Amino acid sequence: MLSLFILLLGVTFLVFGANFLVDGASVIAKKFNIPNIVIGLTIVAFGTSAPELVVNVISALNGKSAITLGNVIGSNIINVLVILGVTALIYPLTVARNTVKYEIPIALFAAVLTYVLSKNEILSKVDGFILLGCFVLFLLYNTYLTVTNREESELEVKNYTLPIAAGVTLLGFVLLVFGGKFIVESAVDLARNFGISERVISITVVSLGTSLPELATSVIAAFKKNTDIAIGNVVGSNIFNTFLILGVSTVISPIDISSGAFIDLILNIVSSLLLLLFVLRKYRLNRIHGLLFLTVYSVYLHSLFK
Repeated sequence: MLSLFILLLGVTFLVFGANFLVDGASVIAKKFNIPNIVIGLTIVAFGTSAPELVVNVISALNGKSAITLGNVIGSNIINVLVILGVTALIYPLTVARNTVKYEIPIALFAAVLTYVLSKNEILSKVDGFILLGCFVLFLLYNTYLTVTNREESELEVKNYTLPIAAGVTLLGFVLLVFGGKFIVESAVDLARNFGISERVISITVVSLGTSLPELATSVIAAFKKNTDIAIGNVVGSNIFNTFLILGVSTVISPIDISSGAFIDLILNIVSSLLLLLFVLRKYRLNRIHGLLFLTVYSVYLHSLFK
């Protein structure tokens, strides 16, 4: 029970830490007249992926390969099958043409590339640099897309003074570090106490915890009927997770791939492929698609714990 409490405390720290970091850093950037486009592409985009990044860096430094890989792949699977499944049930999602033509195929490519690089049962430092190279290309594409469709939309930031913004940013960073540390240590303890592998704990409980920012953002967007945000947030997060977070983690410490992890890697590909097939013709994700996503994830969960 203590390990579970520490895990939940770690998740809470991560969620609040990411919010504080984004709020504080956005105010500081705004005070120094950094354009909204740059803030959106860097600070805000980083904010939703910060929990996964912190957990992965800590687990990589501790040599916990199963948690490092499981958190990224598990988050990607949950993002599509659970988060999009739930949001599509709340309100059918209309998908932007660019998302269907470019972003979803990039996310699918990222999933396939991870599987191919893992075929020799290890993700090496070289593989990590390959993933980071892909992230740089994706960032350049994203920057080009944003600048060519430049509409300097108003970015809402908190009404903080510079010292308060600096304090909030620092608090967010501290909460992220401690939250990540709590999650990694409690996940290892839970796996040991319940006789469950670190892979299963990380790909379910840990991944769900670190995916809470994406879940909150997408569900709120669905209720507000901002459907482009709901699906763009998830697809962008999957690309960030694979290219940036897995890339950084692998450069820090190579990841050993267990035989069971290949099931997760394959489902990661299948989930992105299903998403592409569902939206390819009508640029729409409806309630039936959402129900199918949740059904696939339920079957997957059953196979993990049977």
